[in-house]
Amino acid sequence: MTIDGLTFAALLLGALLLDGLVRPRNTKFAMLSGRSTAGSWLLAWMMAGLFGLFLTCCGNVGVSAGLALAVLALLAVASNAKHAMLGEPLLFSDLALIGAIFRHPQFYLSAVQIWQRVVAGVVAAVLFALLAWLFVPTLPPHLIGLGILTFSLAVLALSVKSAPIRRLARVPDAHADVLRHGLLPVLLLYWLRWRESRDPAPCADITRTPPAGAPELVVVIQCESFADPAELFADPKLALPGLAAAREGACQCGRLMVSGFGAYTMRTEYGVLFGLEEDELGFRRYDPFLTALGEASYALPARLKGAGWRSLFLHPHDMRFYGRDRIMPAGGFAELAGEDRFAPPGPGEGRYVTDAAIADEIVALAAGATEPSLLYAVTIENHGPWAPDGHPDGDLKQSYLRLVRNSDAMLTTLTERLGALGRPALLVFFGDHRPSIPGATAPGGDRHTPYVMVRLDAAGRIVPGENRQADLTPAGLHHAILAAVLSAPGPT
Repeated sequence: MTIDGLTFAALLLGALLLDGLVRPRNTKFAMLSGRSTAGSWLLAWMMAGLFGLFLTCCGNVGVSAGLALAVLALLAVASNAKHAMLGEPLLFSDLALIGAIFRHPQFYLSAVQIWQRVVAGVVAAVLFALLAWLFVPTLPPHLIGLGILTFSLAVLALSVKSAPIRRLARVPDAHADVLRHGLLPVLLLYWLRWRESRDPAPCADITRTPPAGAPELVVVIQCESFADPAELFADPKLALPGLAAAREGACQCGRLMVSGFGAYTMRTEYGVLFGLEEDELGFRRYDPFLTALGEASYALPARLKGAGWRSLFLHPHDMRFYGRDRIMPAGGFAELAGEDRFAPPGPGEGRYVTDAAIADEIVALAAGATEPSLLYAVTIENHGPWAPDGHPDGDLKQSYLRLVRNSDAMLTTLTERLGALGRPALLVFFGDHRPSIPGATAPGGDRHTPYVMVRLDAAGRIVPGENRQADLTPAGLHHAILAAVLSAPGPT
């Protein structure tokens, strides 16, 4: 086989057609996708680079062109699936999760139907067999491929430094940028913008004096996929009694304006723990845990530590997930309680550690605390899919409702049992994001979840305060917690 202009023309045409199928797009016709000239230029050289890489490896022109297009097709399918489920296209930060897919496949493969997994396995096996069969053992094609790869990377390196392309994608807006420039160019541009970002200056050390009657115990519950079903499904009969009671007695409650839908727990978690708004994060917003070590001084435990507080982080899962095993200690948590601290769910209890088991551990740790303590817990029982083992009813909505009621019961239990400890306390409870339930919920509408802040006095009574209604971002909730625990800044 020879490499000629026709080969590259076919490669580029195939790439334009595939990119035109990526959502969001202007029309249903791939060739009328309306991508920018700069985006098409970047796409062409990225595809040439992929072609050169595969040609270097296998030496076969046809196979290399096919594999380059297959990579783009795979990314396009993944992006469209994500767009349908979560309301946003594939991002550069998603590629950092590839390792997690192999370590924790249940979180990701549950979104892929069994027949799709089988087809993917068969296709992969066929591809490997074809590669072995069509491999070219002579050296020249491999050297030509290396030359194409090197030249393509050089053109890309010069292109992204040029003024016209440096002006692209300066403000994070993945939906609009993919629509304008295409998927592969945005993956590259957003990764470059992310790499250009810098850690903020360390958070200033401030001295704060606790006001009279301030909590000595703060329990923060980040509840998986917790949303008000009465609002989620527009049915007042689905109201949760625990949430209703907590709202009635709360010193503050309202809507938590989370940015993700159906996933991206870490975005909400980061906001509440680190207190930096997404506008401040820039391109780091898509997965703030990737750079959280450089922002550790902003974390809630680090800020409370100076006032004599001890902080514990609870999550009944592998702490290596999202790097929590490194991020949380750096952020000031003195102790991590991971999956080994919890008994596995029993028969009929679903796939994950129950919220009731987490409540038991929280109360036990709170009862044993001898100093002002922050307990931050991430629950997992209500993680999808919502047809867990032992309950094959097939009704995903009913499965979700059953599990979200367990979370609501945890809220009631914690309010009662923390009150019985006889210590001034603050209970903060919020949902990390709304659930993505096929056939029942979909991205595109409201994304907010509820939050409540409940104060308890030394006698275990609820202190309603002003019962203030306020909509907050996750970072805003961070600052509301600080304000409730410590008074205004004093002299350093």
